[in-house]
Amino acid sequence: MAETKAANKILLVEDEFNIAKLFSYNLTKAGYQCEVATNGREGYEKAISFQPDLIISDVMMPEVDGYEFRKMLLQNDELKKIPFVFLTAKGEEDDILQGYDLEIEDYILKTSSPKVVLAKVSAILKTLEKERSKVVDEVSKAADSMGVKVVPEDFPIFDGFEIKHWHQPHKNVPGGDFIDYIKIDDDNIVIVLGDTMGKRWGAWYFAVAYAGYVRSATRFVLEATKDYKPSTILQKVNESVFKDERISDVFITLSIVIINKSQKIAHYSGAGDLPLFLKSKSEVNSFISNGLLLGFSQSGEYQDHELNLQTGDEIFLVTDGITEARNSNGEMFREEGFIEFLKNVSQNQDTLEELKLKMQEFTSGNYDDDVSVIKIKVI
Repeated sequence: MAETKAANKILLVEDEFNIAKLFSYNLTKAGYQCEVATNGREGYEKAISFQPDLIISDVMMPEVDGYEFRKMLLQNDELKKIPFVFLTAKGEEDDILQGYDLEIEDYILKTSSPKVVLAKVSAILKTLEKERSKVVDEVSKAADSMGVKVVPEDFPIFDGFEIKHWHQPHKNVPGGDFIDYIKIDDDNIVIVLGDTMGKRWGAWYFAVAYAGYVRSATRFVLEATKDYKPSTILQKVNESVFKDERISDVFITLSIVIINKSQKIAHYSGAGDLPLFLKSKSEVNSFISNGLLLGFSQSGEYQDHELNLQTGDEIFLVTDGITEARNSNGEMFREEGFIEFLKNVSQNQDTLEELKLKMQEFTSGNYDDDVSVIKIKVI
């Protein structure tokens, strides 16, 4: 199925009904997805749930005016990144300067024609797209020069198992999720899913660093013992991170599964991660790891879960890009939504492909974070 480019989302904050209706109508007619709020307080709540690409706000409003609304957004590390435009009936120099002191993109006069408004909106969004493309290009060139990939291009071949992943970077910018497959021998394989908080350069850089830590720790553990345990690998990674001041204050979740094919056993442990999900026929169970985030404490308190597998069983590792994905009403998919989805997929369907369709339907293709899923199926 061909993917269509999602419409840019615009949040309009305006208390005058007729003006809000006029601007909303023209923005929607031009192909934008538009939500309306009537004051700064409501606008702030909608900015969190709607995650717009651009905010257009009136200055003079009841309860919380435009200036206070903008100051609220600037206090939020994620919301302050959203481009902001003031919509005003005033054209005085002092008002304009006050707005630019609050790091806004531009002013739009309420008396402007719809064509002028749409031209300004289009110009701002095109500038942002150019900046985003530049970031993607820079990160991709850096990755190529370093010979680094945080998500493998190919799925591993492991007899008796089908192992696949789906990775969707946020706005196609390489981000903080990483996936790795480390084959120990013909009988054992290590499967890794990590999620570094943040986006763009920082998250991508630390994802590379953590992927290196996991590989080094895995080799160290394998050289020291043949008792393959995910908790042991996690503890070695945690010790390294805890001692490294450069990345010890970077938050990361990490899931590790080791599959033994002759015994059909999976051992799982995690650090601050989401549960592992096991689908067996129509039954779905989740296994929660209580391990601490990497680097949080010298002792991560990592424990192993042992899963005995049967033909047809499927294991899923996911990042919060799935569970915290939102629909147009701001409702999250949640772990309960993922479990319900797994229960409704039949044995003869490709669960990963069905999940892609489900998430496309739920989010309309608008993701707020990197999306990563690993599926392990016994065949």
